[in-house]
Amino acid sequence: MVGLNHFLILTSILFSLGLFGVITRKNAITVLMGLELILNAASLNFVAITRFTDVAASGQVISLFIIVLAASEAAIALAIVLNLYKNFNNVNVDEINSLKE
Repeated sequence: MVGLNHFLILTSILFSLGLFGVITRKNAITVLMGLELILNAASLNFVAITRFTDVAASGQVISLFIIVLAASEAAIALAIVLNLYKNFNNVNVDEINSLKE
């Protein structure tokens, strides 16, 4: 039977992979993918804790807010990445260190 510990282990693995992607990668798209993994791990954590405890449906509500936040973050971040590529012809985070052209 799948219990709360299994979900907590899964979310910690997802969070660790996302954190690894954010810290070690230079490409802005992979950094955004790491952030999405972190947000998905948090969302899954809220839903799992709500499911296996006697708490009301507040975990699902918080998870919906996280999904909305992730969608808006992805749209805004991709617009910024496209603008950076248009101006600098590069999306590496380390190489784009000035906002002037």
